[in-house]
Amino acid sequence: MNLQLSDLDLTNIARWPAAARAVVILFIMGGVMFLGYWFHTKEQLVELESVEQRENDLRVIFEKKAQQAANLEAYEQQLEEMRESFGAMLRQLPNKTEVADLLVDVSQTGLAAGLEFELFNPQNEIPKDFYAELPIQIRVIGNYHEFGDFVSGVAALPRIVTVSEISISPKTKVDGDLLAMDLTAKTYRYMEEDERAHEDETPKKKGKKK
Repeated sequence: MNLQLSDLDLTNIARWPAAARAVVILFIMGGVMFLGYWFHTKEQLVELESVEQRENDLRVIFEKKAQQAANLEAYEQQLEEMRESFGAMLRQLPNKTEVADLLVDVSQTGLAAGLEFELFNPQNEIPKDFYAELPIQIRVIGNYHEFGDFVSGVAALPRIVTVSEISISPKTKVDGDLLAMDLTAKTYRYMEEDERAHEDETPKKKGKKK
């Protein structure tokens, strides 16, 4: 049976054929479902996606925290080892009263190596973070073997002394095999808290005077 839309009485849907009524009902249900999705379910799906993303982020944070908690004992042990190592390094820095003795040790090391000092000139201290740097300009006369003994002896001192800016040249044409070695030795002194506080305040005072 062919059914034309013109044959349907819109004022009397109850007398429509069952197939036509089924189509109308399906159409209405589809419209209701679409409107429900658009005005209600769509927002819920967006919210659900946001919650799922948040859940993933929290899971990642939880796994990281759990890993850190599992390694906490190892971290604490490493921290303790670092503290001990830092303390050992601090003990290698002379205090203010020991600097003079250290300078004597450096000069005695050079003399023991057979070197002749032409220059041993400690410079002004250079304050750093928690320590002060003391450069020493040195010029010694000797040969390569004696130079090597001197540098090795300085490195073996119980206090930290670094050697840099090394320059070796013939002393004079008359002296034959004798060489002159110029270098900068640097030793380091631990600064007490009151000294560091004074250094921090000094620039401020200078700034006020300006």
